[in-house]
Amino acid sequence: MSPIGYHSGSTVLRALDVRVKFALLALLSLAVVQAGLLHVTLLLSAQMVLMSMLGISLTSLCSALRHLLFLFAVVWLVRALTSPGDALVHIGWFSLSRQGVAAGSLVVARMLLVVLLGIILIITTRPSEIKAAVEWFLKPVPGIPRARIATMLGLLLRLIPLLIAQGSETLDAQRARAVENRKNPLYRLTWFAIPFLRRSFVAVDRLSMAMEARCYTDDRTPFPLAAARRDWLVLSVGLVYTIIVLTA
Repeated sequence: MSPIGYHSGSTVLRALDVRVKFALLALLSLAVVQAGLLHVTLLLSAQMVLMSMLGISLTSLCSALRHLLFLFAVVWLVRALTSPGDALVHIGWFSLSRQGVAAGSLVVARMLLVVLLGIILIITTRPSEIKAAVEWFLKPVPGIPRARIATMLGLLLRLIPLLIAQGSETLDAQRARAVENRKNPLYRLTWFAIPFLRRSFVAVDRLSMAMEARCYTDDRTPFPLAAARRDWLVLSVGLVYTIIVLTA
């Protein structure tokens, strides 16, 4: 099972109202942008503990996010090489500065925090709840098809694990045919992209036909949403923490 997808369970985080989770995601993401080294370390430690409590293997999560982690490594390297400061290592015309390493590490940690916050939301929330929350948040906005937008977002969340699985199967098929031994990266990318996109479009087409066969419409029974005292308490703690970080 893909680590990026809803995992059933009975933890407190899963029982929170989905609207509170969205509000916490927005508040903590805002706090992460201004967070210093201390708060970034605390939030990363808390997220690692949450991942362990939710039963998510860090190895499988890193494997699923390996391309994003590569992008983070590139961002860190560029920041470390272009920031002025005390040089640690000289690489041709560039120098790896101590200040650049610290700044790059902080930027990458902040981006990783935001990504992990979103993943925790997806892991602990059913797609039907996310759909209902999006529709609820869009309710005050006039002139937009909020039910259709919420449905599209719910389908997107359901398709993410499927796309990850299809990408892994396509890579396995390439390895079985020794495609990865070809030195031309454009050749390898082409023979990965074409079958992957074809299978993805076929899966989406089958899904749309299944929805039409079941007479799917936007007028459906809404998912019940109710916030308890525990939800307001958690939201208050998140709001206070965000204020502390922003005013620090």
